[in-house]
Amino acid sequence: MAITPDELYAHVRHAADGDGRLPLPAMTGWEIFPFEHDSLRTVPLARPELPEPARDGEGGRPCRACEQPAPAIWSDAGWRLQVLPGSGAPLVLMLLSAAHVDFTGVSDDQAAQLGRLIVHISRAVEALPNIARAHVSRWGDGGAHLHVFFLARPAGFRQLRGSCLPLWDDLLPAGPDGPRAADAAAVARAVAASYGGVAAP
Repeated sequence: MAITPDELYAHVRHAADGDGRLPLPAMTGWEIFPFEHDSLRTVPLARPELPEPARDGEGGRPCRACEQPAPAIWSDAGWRLQVLPGSGAPLVLMLLSAAHVDFTGVSDDQAAQLGRLIVHISRAVEALPNIARAHVSRWGDGGAHLHVFFLARPAGFRQLRGSCLPLWDDLLPAGPDGPRAADAAAVARAVAASYGGVAAP
C-alpha cells in the first residue's frame, strides 16, 4: 500500500530544515539547469489538500479545451493538433482528443491511435530544419481533457536538453511567429501524409 499523504508530509518535514526547506536536488548542478545553484532555495512543501480541487473539465467545472478550442493545424475524427503561441522554444504543439476524455479513460483503440500519433508527430518535428529533438510530455494536473505536449528542441543548444526544456521555454523570449507558423504547417502536412487526417489549409 502506498504511503498516505500525511505520512509523506511528515517524512518530508523530517528531512527539511527548521524553515521546512529541503536541500537542493542534484539537478540544480546539471549543465542543462537554467538557474545558478548558489542563488536558489526550495519552497517549503505545503500540507496535502484532500480531496484535491477539481480540474478544468471535471466536477462540474467547464472544460476550456471543449468550450474554447484553439484552431487545429491538423485533425481527424478522434484527435486535433494545435500550436501554442508565444513559445520560447521554436515550436510547441499540443495534441488533444476530440472527445472529452482523460488520459486514463481512453479505450484500447484510442490508446493505440495515441501511441502511433505521438511517434508520427515526433518524427515530423524532428524532420524540421534546425530541430534536434522532439520532447514529449504529459502532466494532466490542469485539465481533465487528454492533452500531450511536443516541444521542439533547437539544434546546437545543448543546455536545452532533457527535462529542463519546459523551464527554458518559459524563460526564453517568444520566437517569431512566421517561422513557427511555417514549421507547424510542415508538421501538419507530414502527419497527414504519414498517418492520415487533414492538415489545415
